[in-house]
Amino acid sequence: MRRIVITGLGTVNPLGHDVESTWDALAKGVNGVGAVTRFDASTYPTKVAGEVKGFDDLSSFKDSKMASRLDRYQILGHHAAAKALADCGVDVEKVAERFGAILGTGIGAMATITEQQRILDARGCKRVTPFLIPAIIPNMLSGYFSIEYGLKGPNLAIVTACATANHSIGEAAEIIKRGDADLMIAGGAEAAIAELTFAGFCNMKAMSTRNDETASRPFDLGRDGFVMGEGAAVVVLEELEHAKARGAKIYGELAGFGQSADAYHLTAPHPEGEGGYRAMKMALEKACMNPSDVQLVNAHGTSTPLGDKGETGAIKRCFGDHASKIMVHSTKSLAGHLLGAAGSLELIAALMAIHKGIVHPTINQFERDPDCDLDYVPNTAREAKVDAFLSNSFGFGGHNATLVVRRYVG
Repeated sequence: MRRIVITGLGTVNPLGHDVESTWDALAKGVNGVGAVTRFDASTYPTKVAGEVKGFDDLSSFKDSKMASRLDRYQILGHHAAAKALADCGVDVEKVAERFGAILGTGIGAMATITEQQRILDARGCKRVTPFLIPAIIPNMLSGYFSIEYGLKGPNLAIVTACATANHSIGEAAEIIKRGDADLMIAGGAEAAIAELTFAGFCNMKAMSTRNDETASRPFDLGRDGFVMGEGAAVVVLEELEHAKARGAKIYGELAGFGQSADAYHLTAPHPEGEGGYRAMKMALEKACMNPSDVQLVNAHGTSTPLGDKGETGAIKRCFGDHASKIMVHSTKSLAGHLLGAAGSLELIAALMAIHKGIVHPTINQFERDPDCDLDYVPNTAREAKVDAFLSNSFGFGGHNATLVVRRYVG
């Protein structure tokens, strides 16, 4: 069987513009949530978000003019993918036909769509940019990155709302397993902090209205909704023998991938987390691992009342008696919810626990919820040896995707 390892990492998010700064913030429990500055949110019920601040690095683009023609999510995704590609250290020209990409987004180019609609309304159809379509079709991040960097293997984009990144990484691994590629760059990007998106989420009462930096409170009794974030996170997956032959550094082995559908509701999770449980169970079975082999779960942990309760129940059902012995943390408590990019950022965050011997905390834990009674690593990072973890992502539409990663031992 072809085994899959992770050989490159890249990210830009509310906590940092690269993996190193992001990890430093995570380990210190830095909060990336603050007042919305991307637009005037004064009349909105929700006024906070996890924004990427001070980012103007376009060095990843070989054609710098193209950056002005793309949506912000594509710029962030391009940056993260270029960082991951550089980190893996492969000579692309030598492997181009065996190197593919799956770079997805959950919502996509909402800011560009709303901006161009305003131009259409005010100035007429001839003033709409001819670059509108490449800026808004969800596959273009994956397509354009492959054009710039010469990746000629399988290339596609996955859209499964907040499960997008995990599905992208899991399916990229499956492509390598069946022999269609030796390397895949995979993950997600999102930049949906825009008036229309915010209005939609506010009106469906999905986002927190606490409106301070502690608004993202996964598993806390006082949680009242998620906090939107933006950014991108990307990993390079590689067939093990291929990675060993070129002397690549190996961050970990992607051992299992599970996916399922709730088949329950458009936006609400199954109250018992039934679909999430099946995704976790499948991922462990495909990894040929027992629940007792796992020390950490990076939870979907969105800070919604129903979602956190259901995920807690799913973890307890999947792990049985071992559930009380594992650590469960939520990266969304620090960075906000990156929607289609959440899973890949969270994979990187948990992967660092293997390498650093530190599990980042779930911050903003003030009052224990009796329905959420696991070890959520509250407020302070913890030194711990992690040999294997699960990372969960669940999306509107009932999409569930779980990844299992374990320490690579050569």
